[in-house]
Amino acid sequence: MFEVFSRSYYLGRLYVTPIDGDRALMHSDQHERINEEVYATGNGLERLDAPLVMKLESGHFPVHGDDAVPTNTLAVPEPMLEDTDVRNPPSLREVLLARRERAEQLLSWTGGWPGSDAGSGDDYPAAGT
Repeated sequence: MFEVFSRSYYLGRLYVTPIDGDRALMHSDQHERINEEVYATGNGLERLDAPLVMKLESGHFPVHGDDAVPTNTLAVPEPMLEDTDVRNPPSLREVLLARRERAEQLLSWTGGWPGSDAGSGDDYPAAGT
């Protein structure tokens, strides 16, 4: 689904569709599998529900798992799509998936990376742009 793009990102193609809600979602099984392959270190017990950090055009955001989202789909809150070129959804789009180190950096700024000292760490707020 994703292939190496750079030192900081993997490149993939997902159907992007708007949703009501306040956080981006993808199918739970895919979310867990990608989390295990990309973010897990292999050291002890690790969370596989930590948000994936994706980039669509110029915006980064955390992505959570949800069984209601179709496979190969990135469901994004409508306000987050307002400044993008996504038209006539669902639209097949290139998306970047931040590698573990980049995701950790982005989410640690907002307290969203597991084990981060900044913020509460429970809500995984938007990772910024």
